[in-house]
Amino acid sequence: MPTYEYKCLDCGHKYEIFQRITEEPADECPVCKGNVKRLIGMGAGPIFKGSGFYQTDYKSRPSESENKIEAKKESTKTE
Repeated sequence: MPTYEYKCLDCGHKYEIFQRITEEPADECPVCKGNVKRLIGMGAGPIFKGSGFYQTDYKSRPSESENKIEAKKESTKTE
């Protein structure tokens, strides 16, 4: 279920509610019973899991041909 953030137009109280997408938006502040407005949320950000992002979890290892090309480049740099 998505989390919706609301702000009271009367007292300024901000709060969040877990609601189904099909439910009607809240219309009353739980603190002062005033009118509320649903705020536009930023949504969930990416979740990084594992020991490292990209370098250890997603980056593919270089193939043998890539290793040979790199070795050749290194040998021409030192000459």
